[in-house]
Amino acid sequence: MPAIRIWVLLATAVAAAGCSSSGDGNDIPSASLMGRSFVSTAVAGTPIPGGGPLTLTFADGRVSATSGCNTATGPVDLQGNTLQVGEMASTLTVCPDDVAGTDNWQDGLLRSQPNWTLVGDTLTLKGNGSTVTMLDRKVAHPDKPLTGTTWIVTALLRPDAEVRSTTLDEVRPALTITPDGKVSGSAGCNTVTGSAQIDGDDVTFQIATTRMMCDSQVMEVERQVLQALDGKTKATIDSDELTIRNTGNNTGLELRAE
Repeated sequence: MPAIRIWVLLATAVAAAGCSSSGDGNDIPSASLMGRSFVSTAVAGTPIPGGGPLTLTFADGRVSATSGCNTATGPVDLQGNTLQVGEMASTLTVCPDDVAGTDNWQDGLLRSQPNWTLVGDTLTLKGNGSTVTMLDRKVAHPDKPLTGTTWIVTALLRPDAEVRSTTLDEVRPALTITPDGKVSGSAGCNTVTGSAQIDGDDVTFQIATTRMMCDSQVMEVERQVLQALDGKTKATIDSDELTIRNTGNNTGLELRAE
């Protein structure tokens, strides 16, 4: 069986214990963080195991955090210049050795009620022995173009789950669309060719492949990749990440620019 890691949310106790005030006069309204994502550019003090980066995404009164392995999400209160999280839920990916301490570092920072300041596109967090400098993700990593970029599949989207696996990581299905709509790449085992009709964020694929046979685990990855690229899709780009969602069968792909 393939070593599949399905991202399941598990409630974990990452609760804030009381309130504090930084006293540094940050007069930026907390709402200015909402709808924005920030990525760390420097860490003074206790470093992120494996180097990170830490990414924080704020939306609808919640924060999502990842530092190189699992993603935690939960409610957040930004009043009083402190970042205070409520009960968090986390994915359950097994972290490689070089980032094995990442989740504990992230948890410690979030639970410490770190002081935050926002100046323009730069967010600074201070807590749990670390000072983390972060930059708006759109500034640090502007949106990649859909065409002319090589996109690597990092997750398979099912109607009720986001699936990652060691097989997927090893075969690295890839997709490139030229400005004139020609498609090339790999579905995991076989070479992909075809065309893409682009109309805004609507992308309609017509895909053909070679007919080689590979290990059954690889072929299952390929089947799901091709299912997502079968016909009309919605393509959304956020920085260096592309999400393709098939509008007919509700499957999809998460991809990252190479």
